[in-house]
Amino acid sequence: MAEIIEEKKKDEDWMQKKWRPAMGWMYMVVCFCDMVLFPVAWALLQAVLKQPVTQWNPLTLQGAGLFHLAMGAVLGIAAWGRTQEKVAGAANNAPPPTLPPSMPTTPSVPAPVPMASTAMPRPIMAPPPAPAMDLLPDDPPTRNTRND
Repeated sequence: MAEIIEEKKKDEDWMQKKWRPAMGWMYMVVCFCDMVLFPVAWALLQAVLKQPVTQWNPLTLQGAGLFHLAMGAVLGIAAWGRTQEKVAGAANNAPPPTLPPSMPTTPSVPAPVPMASTAMPRPIMAPPPAPAMDLLPDDPPTRNTRND
């Protein structure tokens, strides 16, 4: 009886377990077809039919690329949710990992050592540069009178 229930549970869980990778593969196939396969096929078809070759307009970019935005949201939230499951230990119904008993549970940080009460020396500052001899503070400002 337990084997039948377990087998039925396995049959029911495949979609729950595989929907994230399936969404990723589906998005990859759609992007490959729309961005690589269909443009080449479109150009070849026009060349075979001896029509002027026009540019392929990707179907997934119609409607302001809403398809890519939606798939990015679905895959991003799914990846975040999967990460939360793994962190919580719900991925395999396993308890979260525990530390071995030999390791301390709190980090050992040495106590702060008081510094000596000596005064810090002041930094040595260079004297200000001497003013240039050709310009004195009382001289009027010069301006460029050349019209180059």
